[in-house]
Amino acid sequence: MGSFRFRIPDPLSGERLDRIVAARVEGLSRTAARKLIAEGRVRVQGHAMEPDSRPKAGLEVEGTLPDPPPQTLAPESFNLDILYEDDYLMVIDKPSGLSVHPGAGRREGTLVNQLLGSGRTLSAVGAPERPGIVHRLDLETSGCLLVARTDQAHHGLASQFQDRSIDKEYRALVWGNVARSKGRIEAPIGRHPVHRTRMAVRQRTGRAAVTQYTVVAKAAGLSWLALRPLTGRTHQIRVHMASLGHPVAGDPVYGRCPKNPPDAAVRALEHCPRLVLHASRLAFDHPVHHRRVEVESPLPIDIANLLVHLGITN
Repeated sequence: MGSFRFRIPDPLSGERLDRIVAARVEGLSRTAARKLIAEGRVRVQGHAMEPDSRPKAGLEVEGTLPDPPPQTLAPESFNLDILYEDDYLMVIDKPSGLSVHPGAGRREGTLVNQLLGSGRTLSAVGAPERPGIVHRLDLETSGCLLVARTDQAHHGLASQFQDRSIDKEYRALVWGNVARSKGRIEAPIGRHPVHRTRMAVRQRTGRAAVTQYTVVAKAAGLSWLALRPLTGRTHQIRVHMASLGHPVAGDPVYGRCPKNPPDAAVRALEHCPRLVLHASRLAFDHPVHHRRVEVESPLPIDIANLLVHLGITN
């Protein structure tokens, strides 16, 4: 069990106690600080106080931190491809076929297992079996994935996802010749009314969803796109492109290949027999240093080979 002790500095005099504790204890969020105070784990000059109390400068604050909950997931060998890392966060280059976190009875072979195996500190915000996970990528989607190492970073990044200030770019190969060189899809997305594991465009009951796209190249009845989802709905790009009649190649859920596809497309897709969707770039404000961070993930070899066989230059 950890502990902390400090004297309230002049700049924090008269602030709420939960704000003071969060500001002075490394990696502790305001929510976590408020919980510690409510549980009686924090004392000011030896006395318990309320989270909204406003102690003055010079008073001594001391407290204890609870032991972390017992680990229920097995750490696995560290095999992560790290695009960016500091003391507060990481950006992982997730390969296709790797689940982000346990679910539906699966407790092994996930990114979370690998993160635990790396021995790194991870934020404890959110579900206990999703340490550090700020957002997700589908099983077969590859590319940039943010991981928070502290609660402070987790809250800051989650806020940016909520206010849509994180810039995300994807690359996808879709079926058909997309007519417009650029477009904006505004179509609300919700749970499919029949197939509950799927999402669908739901005009009346769905949540707002916006995706911008640019056609980069076309070949063999396929279009290579750059996409920016301005919202973060489940399966958003896959659902939106399927709603236009241009499903992502290799998508077994929202659209299979058309009847009688061009032979050149079939041959090329043999080099990438999976969902051809890649999270290519993330740009965000660092939640601690506040500088803008931009991270790019190079195309994985299977998608790169696919484009070569289609004669497309990324």
